[in-house]
Amino acid sequence: QVQLVESGGGLVQAGGSLRLSCAASGRTASSYTMGWFRQSPGKQREFVAAISWSGGRTYYADSVKGRFTISRDNAKNTVYLQMNSLKPEDTAVYYCAAGEVPNNWLHSRYEYDYWGQGTQVTVSS
Repeated sequence: QVQLVESGGGLVQAGGSLRLSCAASGRTASSYTMGWFRQSPGKQREFVAAISWSGGRTYYADSVKGRFTISRDNAKNTVYLQMNSLKPEDTAVYYCAAGEVPNNWLHSRYEYDYWGQGTQVTVSS
């Protein structure tokens, strides 16, 4: 069993930055692929970024590529999402997820077994 707790959300102006953190607990947390997803009102939860268990591979949605960076510190059982050049369309609840996810399915929320409670990110124009 893995528990995930996100933090770092808030209100920021367009062009600003935020760093989200996801603290994982559980004996095998560091062995899972970790992902970030987001959901806006009336929309489906969408893939943002993912990172392999070793941190050696990262993957991004086209909409955030070049602006967001995912990283992890397995010694601290924590995953980060550095978000720069934020846009109003980035406004959403951001969720951290963990699972044993095949590389071809990193974008699919159905492949992740564990989820955090989410943290709100609001970008004002």
